[in-house]
Amino acid sequence: MQEIMQFVGRHPVLSIAWIALLAAVLFTTFKGLMSKVKVINRGEATRLINKEDAIVVDLRQRDDFRKGHIAGSLNLLPNEIKANNVGELEKHKDKPVIVTDGTGMQATDSATALLKAGFEKVFVLKEGIAGWSGENLPLVRGK
Repeated sequence: MQEIMQFVGRHPVLSIAWIALLAAVLFTTFKGLMSKVKVINRGEATRLINKEDAIVVDLRQRDDFRKGHIAGSLNLLPNEIKANNVGELEKHKDKPVIVTDGTGMQATDSATALLKAGFEKVFVLKEGIAGWSGENLPLVRGK
């Protein structure tokens, strides 16, 4: 314990940085555990699409969506979801909804907004379309 106190005394900036990183990791972990939005892998997403008729919502820009997207997915932008302008998706509130983006890093906010809008089962695709195509899973072009 005395060695730790000496280290902190000699390296206060490094110690504060370590404590901040620890707090950030704990916060992120607890936030993920408490969230109603669950992150799913590609296998679980495929099962939901094939067995439960899940709807895939792709958050990428229109040009990226046209270059390749999961078959049957809807293209909505995050600002459309936040404005509750979900259009065709509105009639699928009782089905599972899988939200994806390019890398899976920004889909959680839109998924949370869908939950607040009354969608019952909302998921986020881990690693997004990059992970999907990285495993050579099919993408369709156009639309």
